[in-house]
Amino acid sequence: MRLQKFLAQAGIASRRACELLISQGRVTVNGLRAELGASVDPCGDRVVLDGKTIALKSSKVLIAFNKPSGCVTTLSDPQGRKTVMDFLPDFAERIFPVGRLDYDAEGLLLLTNDGELANRLSHPRYGVIKVYDVKFKGHPDKKALEELRSGVRIEEGVTAPAEVEVLGLLPGSAWLRMSLHQGWNRQIKRMGLAVGHPVLKIKRIAYGPIELGRLPTGGHRSLSPDETRKIYKEANLYRE
Repeated sequence: MRLQKFLAQAGIASRRACELLISQGRVTVNGLRAELGASVDPCGDRVVLDGKTIALKSSKVLIAFNKPSGCVTTLSDPQGRKTVMDFLPDFAERIFPVGRLDYDAEGLLLLTNDGELANRLSHPRYGVIKVYDVKFKGHPDKKALEELRSGVRIEEGVTAPAEVEVLGLLPGSAWLRMSLHQGWNRQIKRMGLAVGHPVLKIKRIAYGPIELGRLPTGGHRSLSPDETRKIYKEANLYRE
């Protein structure tokens, strides 16, 4: 990258003004006075202006992805299975999933390059609500529904209270909408087994204030500025 372009992208000044700074001898690269028109490696070279090291500002990337069933929520898989990254283009910034969805689950997955945001959204302390449409085997009765709402005992303990709404009944199965703020491993499936109604399908439709909407399976989109402000607020972080 041309040095003047590097300085301009770092927010120092316009490209023409940065050329003037270089001509005035105020910029060094790796300890040597810079020449106008020099090229720099943004990742490897040390650029200094008036004694202050200059670095490019890393832009925050926030992606909503409609995860299909049959892929893992990791960057790579030693078993050779498809990962969510196989469905996404290469981004200038390294992005990674926020939390996880089971291999056979589908729906909304957030990806970002902001580690602090990802940690807060995933940490139980912040209690970010995740909403799922879940297909259960059989028709859960009033007692089973109350157990799902008030808490079910599984290996880690009793699950936290959840909002549970019956969406519809089918022959031999039922669709429920569940809102949870916990993220124990395979939690919904184990809750279903605990109340005698195995889970047949899981689709996450919302993560905090972000909704899946009509995003097609395997599709992705960048969060809007309004969604970005909301998700940072959800994590108690100031949006830069």
